[in-house]
Amino acid sequence: MAIFNLKNREIECKIVFYGPGRCGKTTNLEYIHKTFKKQVAGEMVSVNTEGDRTLYFDFLPMGLGKIKGCDVRVQLYTVPGQVQYRSTRKLVLMGVDAIVFVADSLEVRREKNMLSLKDLQDNLKEYNLSIFKIPLIMQYNKRDLAQQGMPLMTIDQMEHDLNRQLKAPSFEASALSGQGVGVTLKECLKLTLKSLQKQTKWA
Repeated sequence: MAIFNLKNREIECKIVFYGPGRCGKTTNLEYIHKTFKKQVAGEMVSVNTEGDRTLYFDFLPMGLGKIKGCDVRVQLYTVPGQVQYRSTRKLVLMGVDAIVFVADSLEVRREKNMLSLKDLQDNLKEYNLSIFKIPLIMQYNKRDLAQQGMPLMTIDQMEHDLNRQLKAPSFEASALSGQGVGVTLKECLKLTLKSLQKQTKWA
């Protein structure tokens, strides 16, 4: 839930990048950190294992400037995707305002995507949040791997597997090159601010 400081006219909200292990959540944040220097309000903090996977979370603060007289700050988080870190994922979701679900386009990752989405739904339920109501964006990452001859799922298949009921806005992406990262973030920020306006009657 966003922190609203009416006295100082400040709003702070939290967006979490969720998805299975090695789907590209951290790569999304690294690209944002590198590309949106003007908006990034601090250093990206990552805690990795020796194998360079996210162990706990990545954190990246951003400032969007003044909107309707309020300073809007956004905190971007990722969760560790590996199955054994369920309790950490749940912890990182505490107070979340919006989610980017990063799905891996590789065919071999199909089941991992679906399990991760179910895990997200279950963890949100524990905070009395509905996956159908929270601002949610789907990102189908690693589309560039088709050029290397890697077998990818079609977008239609991914939409059917992951988004046929949710009907969330979805984007193709290659976080490594940055393709689709900006538009994913922009749409997520739009939905987040719209939701905050509705909840708080702000602006």
